[in-house]
Amino acid sequence: MLKLYNYWRSSSSYRVRIALNLKGAPYENVAVHLVRNGGENHSAEYHALNPQELVPLLVDGDYSLGQSLAIFHYLESRLPKPALAPADPRQAGRMWSFCQAVACEIQPMQNTRVLNYLKDELALDEERRMVWLRHWIGIGLQALEETLSARLESAYCFGDSPSYADCCLVPQMYSAERFGAVRDWPRLKAINARCVEHPAFAAAHPDKQPDAQPA
Repeated sequence: MLKLYNYWRSSSSYRVRIALNLKGAPYENVAVHLVRNGGENHSAEYHALNPQELVPLLVDGDYSLGQSLAIFHYLESRLPKPALAPADPRQAGRMWSFCQAVACEIQPMQNTRVLNYLKDELALDEERRMVWLRHWIGIGLQALEETLSARLESAYCFGDSPSYADCCLVPQMYSAERFGAVRDWPRLKAINARCVEHPAFAAAHPDKQPDAQPA
């Protein structure tokens, strides 16, 4: 069975949980708390598994893989049905570009280690950190709103069934709400609302995870 090392509120972990659920792939959920005891991801035991000390980490037998988009590519090869990437190469290219915009441009700005650096090394107070964070989330999601709005309407980001783009969008919208960064994004909000009603997305929600903490 696959094993997923992840943290309940990590958006990169959240997106991989969605993908695994959409694939119908059973997995063992291994919680790695990013705050408790200075961060369990920094323990010697976890470092030996993943020197990057990040989540998620997917383990498949004697094979392990970090970074959510790399995990997506692995899942698509390892478990091709149902497909979560468009068959058309141009559409697939657009979808992966969307995924990278979230995973490489927006989400890293909200990582715990980045926010801790702003607090501990640059001495930014909570208000200034949130202003900084909302700025970058807002810019990134506004671009994705315009990207999707310029295309034909579809039930999901890139068609009438969920793709990896939707796996990336929903956790980022969750984080935008959490940090008070939501703006008037009708297309993103409509797709997000449809996704969160889907059983695979609902089961992956942070509040449904065994390591979820009280608000």
